[in-house]
Amino acid sequence: MTPEDALRQAASGQLLPVYVVVGEERVLRDRVVAALREAALGGGLADFNEDKFTAGESDVDKVLSAARTVPMMANRRFCLVRSVERWDSQGGGEEKDSGKASPIEKLAQYTEEPVPTTCLVLVGAALDGRRKLMSLAKKKQLVVTCDPLDDRALGEFIIKAFRDKGHNVGHDIAELLVQLAGPELGHVSDVVERLSLYVGKTDGKGAEITEDAVAACVARVRLADTWSLVDAVSTRDLGKAMRLFADVYDPKDRGLPMLGALAWTVRQLARVATGIESGQSPDDAARTAGVPPFKAREIAMKAKGWRARELERWLTVLQETDLALKSSRRPAEIILEDMLTRLMRRAA
Repeated sequence: MTPEDALRQAASGQLLPVYVVVGEERVLRDRVVAALREAALGGGLADFNEDKFTAGESDVDKVLSAARTVPMMANRRFCLVRSVERWDSQGGGEEKDSGKASPIEKLAQYTEEPVPTTCLVLVGAALDGRRKLMSLAKKKQLVVTCDPLDDRALGEFIIKAFRDKGHNVGHDIAELLVQLAGPELGHVSDVVERLSLYVGKTDGKGAEITEDAVAACVARVRLADTWSLVDAVSTRDLGKAMRLFADVYDPKDRGLPMLGALAWTVRQLARVATGIESGQSPDDAARTAGVPPFKAREIAMKAKGWRARELERWLTVLQETDLALKSSRRPAEIILEDMLTRLMRRAA
């Protein structure tokens, strides 16, 4: 099930006796655990009905003993086990030398016949899907998968996060933040908090999140800079392009914020160019691409001089550069200079 499915179950109070919460996205895991805990302990005495354990530091028999304990003056008990992958990495199956079941196998045995008055939540970054625990949990639909969000879902996450704080944010700015702050939700949430505090409130209402606020709080990058860079590269002025990049380049972030903003700009341009090539008017193509009304005409005019195929090639180069900056030991300046050179080559 998805994190949203688990949150809906928690909100309805219809909890399962066991949840296996796995995935690399810690923020989503924490949200699911918090919601399940609140639903399980709501109306009861938390001090007498809650147990928390960490795999590798606690014995699995203590976990199971707590899970089998009858709730005290409450409808449910809540038992949480974090870092379950530590037990998974210790072998997962039987301990052949002693003939005793491993912690993971004991948890699987419990999951076959769980106590209905306990909500046992097992949390880990990843668990071996071949183990009996995971295969059984998947069969019984007990697994909550908390994987990183794709760009579209992350944009919706950002919009909702600002809305919850009372701020409006355009889809274009949310998409820009996806490129600058994503994909890790911990960093994204920190950026949302910083921007919310920066723009503040007027008459009790949160101010709108603008491009200027993003440039001030997130990175020394303005969309005007990216458009100037696009123009410089399109005219094959390498010197000007390198000067523009140097103005916003920060060795601490290896140029990734600027690269993200550039990718966002080129993606918008590509959408508009594709619309124009399909027969739409420049203004209609800009609106279909989701360009804000006050920028639609400007971007539409820029897109008229581009072929969608060329912009798609640019996006491929930018994606490869992003990977190189994050994984290569080459100096960032060399990688970025190579990127600009590749962008200036004409498509075959």
